[in-house]
Amino acid sequence: MIYTVTFNPAIDYIVEVDNLRYNMTNRSSFEQLLPGGKGLNVSTVLNNLGIENIALGFIAGFTGREIKKRFEASGGKCDFIELEDGISRINIKIKSTCETEINAPGPLIDNDAISKLTKKLNTLKNGDILVLSGSVPSPLSDYIYRDIIKIFSGKNIIIVVDAEKDLLLNTLPYKPFLIKPNKHELEDIFHTNLDTPDTVVHYAKKLQEQGARNVLVSMGGEGAALLTEAGNILKSSAPAGIVKNSVGAGDSMVAGFIAGWYDKQDYAHAFKMGISAGSASAFAQTLASKPEIEQIYNLF
Repeated sequence: MIYTVTFNPAIDYIVEVDNLRYNMTNRSSFEQLLPGGKGLNVSTVLNNLGIENIALGFIAGFTGREIKKRFEASGGKCDFIELEDGISRINIKIKSTCETEINAPGPLIDNDAISKLTKKLNTLKNGDILVLSGSVPSPLSDYIYRDIIKIFSGKNIIIVVDAEKDLLLNTLPYKPFLIKPNKHELEDIFHTNLDTPDTVVHYAKKLQEQGARNVLVSMGGEGAALLTEAGNILKSSAPAGIVKNSVGAGDSMVAGFIAGWYDKQDYAHAFKMGISAGSASAFAQTLASKPEIEQIYNLF
């Protein structure tokens, strides 16, 4: 079974404004409410591909109930922990001549809630896949993902981590199966400008040297690269298309890669599926459907 964990789910309020003007009243031309958060995005694309999975995480208040309602209505399976206080966040995604995001902090997650999550995770079995994805609300430690991975010492659990900076780096000594930084996150980690695909690969290798078994790097319009634990480097340019929505494209890449690996345990196929899913979501108004992903896959 595949499990995703989203510590900080959200309602993504997507608003299109033809020409956003600051210090003025603006009228939207399109709006949409979607259950969001990186782990939920991964689960949604896996669902679209017909791959069973369970979304774990924390929800709170009326917004949390709405996240659960909308996610289940789309066919998703979840086992959320409902917090007693606070509300799940609403993230605003403004699409105009450029994309602007306003992400809220999210509710407080106390030690009792963490214990409940740990209890659920202790039921995972050998061969299961666990995806740890996205930010965690303050004041949770940047070691929280590392502490979760330590639960599985001695078990054959396939761990995927998609997070930023220390939240990701702290997991590397425990050898996660896959990490997926994007180019900008690599630049933040190493405090440098990565101006070519070769420099991206160079710094991705440094993460592999710190413990990551496989490193998948998304580079937006420049494509993607995969460094495998066997020492192979796979590169691909980005498929041609009009970008309509970059929100969730990286999460879709993670889902596509997992789907490909789950299907054939072949890195080339998983890489191709990852690029196809990420690109398909970028070219669509919402997270990509199976036909949209397959259409791009068949163009390679």
